[in-house]
Amino acid sequence: MTETPTTHARTRSAELFGRAQALLPGGVSSPVRAFKAVGGTPVFFASGKGGEAFDEDCNRYVDYCMSWGPLALGHAHPAVVKAVQETAAKGTSFGTPTAEEVGLAELVTQLNPRAERVRFVSSGTEAVMSAVRVARGYTGRDLVVKFDGCYHGHADYLLVKAGSGLATAGQPDSAGVPASMTSTTIVLPLDDERAVSDFFAQRGREVAAVIVEPVPANCGLLVQRAEFLQHLRAECTQAGALLIYDEVISGFRLGPEGAAGLLGGEPDLMTYGKVIGGGLPVGAYAGRREVMEVVAPLGPVYQAGTLSGNPVAMAAGCAALTALRDGGWERLEQNAQALEAALLPVLADYPVELVRVGSIFWLSFQQPAPRSWGAIERSGAERYKVLHRELLERGIYLAPSAYEVFFVSAAHTPAHFAETAAAFAAALPIAFGASS
Repeated sequence: MTETPTTHARTRSAELFGRAQALLPGGVSSPVRAFKAVGGTPVFFASGKGGEAFDEDCNRYVDYCMSWGPLALGHAHPAVVKAVQETAAKGTSFGTPTAEEVGLAELVTQLNPRAERVRFVSSGTEAVMSAVRVARGYTGRDLVVKFDGCYHGHADYLLVKAGSGLATAGQPDSAGVPASMTSTTIVLPLDDERAVSDFFAQRGREVAAVIVEPVPANCGLLVQRAEFLQHLRAECTQAGALLIYDEVISGFRLGPEGAAGLLGGEPDLMTYGKVIGGGLPVGAYAGRREVMEVVAPLGPVYQAGTLSGNPVAMAAGCAALTALRDGGWERLEQNAQALEAALLPVLADYPVELVRVGSIFWLSFQQPAPRSWGAIERSGAERYKVLHRELLERGIYLAPSAYEVFFVSAAHTPAHFAETAAAFAAALPIAFGASS
């Protein structure tokens, strides 16, 4: 199949961005959307269906951003849309318990046995903030260990060497975060058992929790060894600390048990977002019953939210997880294998490694692909900048950052993969020629 370039200038997107810049900081509500890392004008999407999205100028794209991961079933999945419409027609918010909340909780705990109790919130950041508070309340300790490059949302005390948008902007920390807020956060290198053991030998009894992305996916796709995660589990157990898996990206995208099911490590707490909302704003934290029961009203750890358990979002999540359970995960893996098979021959002539964990992908411009943030060669970002632009002109939409991953959905088709491979074949010589 030949490549299918976009056919209209993105004049409407440019007009909207001009208006937005007079109203929103940088013209966006999240920094990476501004296209600073790849250049050009952000694309304003107007609609999506299945594996495709359409911008305000009616250009069509094969979309591999998928709202940064939650659209595992594709855009506007009929069951999700129906659930949203029917629930919203009955009322959009009550601030009371609802049947939809119970239904999603039942699905989450049935699909993942590690999630013995679950509390819903409205975002991944909120889920992580709450899980850390639970760990501190449960253990009576203050220190939290995170890893260089892992992103856990924008809570002050975790916005330290956090990758993601900060990596794109070249900023290791954020302004406006007092040093006192990060004084109880310890940052260790990924993929380094020795560093973990050395720290725990000195201060292990002060640690409330170790938090890690078992599949770090905000600073490249840094595939971690199962042995490293198992080492974290052993050190936490010995020290009486909790192990938190941040599965906001990987949870329920990599299967019912997420990265924990693939890699082990047995976390005490897990944080979720994205996929469990079916594309709506939902987050959750879950874990062992005895740990979760320190949460109010059962215990002394306070956490609340008016929109937590919002019925429309809960209904969307129920529809999404049900569809994934009923064949969606199998289709995701089939499509991931198909996209990989289509791209590998095209990439074979270039020093680019296609990194894949389930339906999550990343282009590493070095071989072998790194497993830690510090090992990433920054020169790859320049090549990606050109590649992104050329793919965009050929109707392929990837994340506008070299350090972000991309996603396949259950709705992508063999025709999409053939089109993607053809676009890569045309764009790669330009990317390597222009930046060599």
